[in-house]
Amino acid sequence: MQRTLSNNKYINMKNSIKEELTEYINDNKDDHNPSIDCDLHHHLFNEDYYIIGYYQAQQWLDKHHITTFEALETIREYEDMHFGECKHYTNAEETVNMLVYIYGEELLSEMELI
Repeated sequence: MQRTLSNNKYINMKNSIKEELTEYINDNKDDHNPSIDCDLHHHLFNEDYYIIGYYQAQQWLDKHHITTFEALETIREYEDMHFGECKHYTNAEETVNMLVYIYGEELLSEMELI
């Protein structure tokens, strides 16, 4: 059984993020070969970076009106629930990519693709 933070912050992701990631999922889900890799979430959000570059990552946070502290709190809650501990995120690129990983998992579940 997959655990999610349905009653916590990240289920209430901003519409701008939901729209952006839904488009990304729809554009890339057909590239996934389930006979080779059965985990669509891993394929879409863990095989490569969603955002590359510190500046671009900070711009992404700003575009979606997310403060660094909000992003880190969402990540901390997710990692505490799933791993019992939280990694240290030292730059915007790592932070945004983990945040997108979390939001991507939630969206795929909502779309009933995982």
